[in-house]
Order: sequence, then structure tokens, then C-alpha cells
Amino acid sequence: MTRKLLIVGAAFAALSLAACGPKADDTKGAATPAEQAATPDANPAATVPTPSDETKAATFVAKAAATDMYEVEASKVVAKRSTNAEVKKFAMMMEKAHTKTTADLKAAIAASGAMITPPTALPADLQDKLDDLNKSSDGDFDKTYADDQVDVHQAALNLMQRYAQDGDTAAIKAFAAATAPAVQEHLNMAEGLKNGFDKAK
Repeated sequence: MTRKLLIVGAAFAALSLAACGPKADDTKGAATPAEQAATPDANPAATVPTPSDETKAATFVAKAAATDMYEVEASKVVAKRSTNAEVKKFAMMMEKAHTKTTADLKAAIAASGAMITPPTALPADLQDKLDDLNKSSDGDFDKTYADDQVDVHQAALNLMQRYAQDGDTAAIKAFAAATAPAVQEHLNMAEGLKNGFDKAK
């Protein structure tokens, strides 16, 4: 009974508003179907992709380039601090591979005609990771590096696969598709390193 009264009351209120014509006080906060349809145009920000939209070329390029920068910088830290031959060998491979990936990414951007400039500084999250690696103790250094490599390569693989499937720029999509298998291989190797340190604990 109460529900019926509410429905009837709501219908009556709607009819009353329609009959009286629009009044600023009565219709405040309400939106007609026409107003609702116009909202995306009236509020362009609602339809602008967020910075985390990895299917957009600019976002993809920023994240892919940042990963490359991190890998090169982390490899330099390993060269100075690690005494583990396997870790040093892996890091040298990462520096070479990600230097190449950076060049390939720039070539893909040029081929696409997109006006996108890769970043020249690490984003806060990767800078923090690099800082933590630098600060890690000698005893924890190699394991910290291996753990980070798994995390960073998993994120990079997710990024490559997502853009290769749903990206908005053909030449950069081709780059992502071609790069993903190498990133998967690096991830597998990093997991091997990590597992070795985990078992040694």
C-alpha cells in the first residue's frame, strides 16, 4: 500500500511540475531527457580519457618509455653493486634490450605520424622503486632487484598486450604486438631469478 502511494505521489508530482511549467526552484537538480542527452556535450571532461587509459597512444608511450628508462637505470645500479654473476648478466641483457625497445618505440611513433614525445624523466612510482633499490642493503640487493624485475615486467607485459589488442594507433599497436613476446621472455627469466632467491631464504 505504501509503495502504491509513493508511486502515485511521484506521478502526481511529475504531472504538477509539467503543468506548472519549469520553475527554477522546483526543478533544481532535475534533468529532462533532453538535458541528460546534452550532458556529454555540456561537460566535455566527462568523455575525456583519463590518464590511465592505456589504449590511448600518448598514455601507452609514456608508460612504455618509462619502463625502458627504469630498466636501463636499474641495470646501471646492478653493474655497480651486484656481485652475483647471474644477476649482472640478466641486467646487462635488460639494458641492451630496453635501449633497443626505446629506439623501436621512437621509430613506431615516427611511422604513425603522431605528435608524441616520450618522457625524459621517470614517473614517481618507478623513481621510488629505483631509489629503494639504491638504498637496499648489500645482503638484500639482488633479491630486491629480482623482485622488482618481476613486478615491472608483468606491468609492461599487461601494457603491451592491452595496447596490441585495443590501441588506437596502428603503427604503435604493431610495436606493442611485436614487443610483447620479448617482454614475456624477460618476465619468465625474472621469475626464475626471483624463485632462486626465494628458495635460498
